[in-house]
Amino acid sequence: MIKVVQAFDRQLMTELPSDDAKALEAKLATAYRLFKDRSSWLKPYERIDILHKLATLMEGKREHFGKQIAREGGKPYADALVETDRAIDGVRNAAEILRTRAGREIPMGITKSSDRRRAWTIEEPIGVVAAISAFNHPLNLIVHQVAPAIATGCPVIVKPATTTPLNCLELVQLVHEAGMPEGWVQTFLPEERDLAEALATDTRVAFLSFIGSARVGWYLRSKLAPGARCALEHGGVAPVIVDRSADLDKIIEPIAKGGYYHAGQVCVSVQRIYVHEDIQQEFLDRFARRVTSLNVGDPVLPQTEVGPLILPAESDRVQSWIDEAVAAGSRLIGGGRVSETTLKPAILVDPPKDAKVSTLEVFGPLTCVYPFGTLDEAITAANSLPVAFQSSIFTRELAPAFEAAERLDASAVMINDHTAFRVDWMPFAGRHVSGHGIGGIPYTMHEMTAEKMIVFKS
Repeated sequence: MIKVVQAFDRQLMTELPSDDAKALEAKLATAYRLFKDRSSWLKPYERIDILHKLATLMEGKREHFGKQIAREGGKPYADALVETDRAIDGVRNAAEILRTRAGREIPMGITKSSDRRRAWTIEEPIGVVAAISAFNHPLNLIVHQVAPAIATGCPVIVKPATTTPLNCLELVQLVHEAGMPEGWVQTFLPEERDLAEALATDTRVAFLSFIGSARVGWYLRSKLAPGARCALEHGGVAPVIVDRSADLDKIIEPIAKGGYYHAGQVCVSVQRIYVHEDIQQEFLDRFARRVTSLNVGDPVLPQTEVGPLILPAESDRVQSWIDEAVAAGSRLIGGGRVSETTLKPAILVDPPKDAKVSTLEVFGPLTCVYPFGTLDEAITAANSLPVAFQSSIFTRELAPAFEAAERLDASAVMINDHTAFRVDWMPFAGRHVSGHGIGGIPYTMHEMTAEKMIVFKS
């Protein structure tokens, strides 16, 4: 049995039966049989209808999903409702894309050998999708994996994080209420990690969608069956540059939001803040006032801005990294412990460049502030790690904005916005160690599609 507890106070919510190897085999066999039987494939209009009905059903449980996200995952309720709204919109987005999704014509008759031929492509489902998800967005991440599979016609087996499975299980129940025939969308909830690997690497799986740690993601990629494709979404150590011209009246709130949203448990959470030395002290004064005033506590309360980390062990790890940086000479602003799972937001001023907080993803309520003298120095520091995801610069001048946009090693550069900005229809991907493939509803649909060319000789 898998125990699901509230992230904040570790109170038991429910116990769920776990899946074993026999259950996995049954689920894989069902999914593969459905894919191989083309007569069972759902028509596009049927998939659109299911997705529209699913979105409507989700709207009816908006507050329930929000409260459940807060309880099992620890995300503050106000932010959990935002996640729920995004998930509903993502389901509709997948349906809308089917109205314009199409193949293309391939030119023929331009050489003698291609005369009297017409050629075009069509898009088909790639096959069985194995989706392994993360805890930090327990509804919206599942939607990003399941809705594209429904839209493209792929059978999908989704494994939620064992700490936050409830929203996934309820979403899949709603998928079936919306009219999805049995077997096309299945959940898999094992206790043993080996079974998750068995799902991802089975020869019947055509596409792996993985959201989680780089260590696990790259390992699974190395074990995929021949011909299987994958998308890996890992994390970063997101850099923000605060240029000398930045408007301090306008940047404190977005940087604080980007750094402490969901207690920093976001793969593009603001972590490294490079501030021009001319304004560093004023920035720190203002930033510290805002960060230390953030409301910390029970995520189900509407006033809470920062909730717990997902496990007590994660709180212990983050605190140990902070302590290590302080021992090495870094100045600590804020911080402290509220409970075994909950830390107060902290700022570290100029920690050593080789400290864990400077080189590894903290995934906790901490940001680090470093001074710089020239923009070149800041960009060089921002680009110094093997991870690269989203980055940003705050400035009121075009020259540094364009220079940063061109030179920052990132999949996305935000100008006058924090690194955690995302809408669900934009491309979302890590570079280098941070990931492989492209996320975002339309882009995941493309990844789950196989293109077939048809050549007609007249």
